Amino acid sequence: MATAESIQKAYIDYVLTHGEEPKSVYVFARKNKMAEDEFYKFYGSFEAVEQGVWADIANTTITEINNQDIWPQYSSREKALSFFYSFFELLKRNRSFAVYSLKKHKTMLTHPQALNKLKEVVENFADSIIKQGLESGELADRKFLSKRYKDGLWMQFGFVLNFWVNDTSAGFEKTDEAIEKGVNVTFDLFQRSPIDNLLDYGKFLAKNAGFKEKMGFPV
Repeated sequence: MATAESIQKAYIDYVLTHGEEPKSVYVFARKNKMAEDEFYKFYGSFEAVEQGVWADIANTTITEINNQDIWPQYSSREKALSFFYSFFELLKRNRSFAVYSLKKHKTMLTHPQALNKLKEVVENFADSIIKQGLESGELADRKFLSKRYKDGLWMQFGFVLNFWVNDTSAGFEKTDEAIEKGVNVTFDLFQRSPIDNLLDYGKFLAKNAGFKEKMGFPV
């Protein structure tokens, strides 16, 4: 009896063996000794199968890192780093498929449709850890910009994914370095900086212009 997982495995095997997706669902179903309608119980197209593979890797990653005893003690930055490292560690098991899936498209930074569900999973995860960071004061709560933090994290994810596809270093050690540097730079931008202090000071002066006049200071 077919399952979502068995269809994913059969699809991955097919595209890696033939270098292209099956000509039709009928051909694919017949090759895997299942009725065509069994396929449609789980997926509406081959593209949906690819989306499912990517999303499942991310969901498995999140489940695994959430089960770590130390997870509740992590800062939002540490949780982001843990997710990135763990995701790409799991992705190694399906590197050939990942490269096939992404190489069909000219660029990964704008993300192909195959990554649509993955993007939803990553952004939902990003939302949760960013909320934690804002509540704890780890991250700067900037009007309008705070809502875009998840976009910044997704862009960093896309950059690392593109880097990983082209990484030929042993054990993909250069990707690990890209994760460390990229995530840390991203979170540095999310945190308070001298510019935030300058803006706060400007707001304070603007609100207290009348007080300055009373004290004899120029406005």
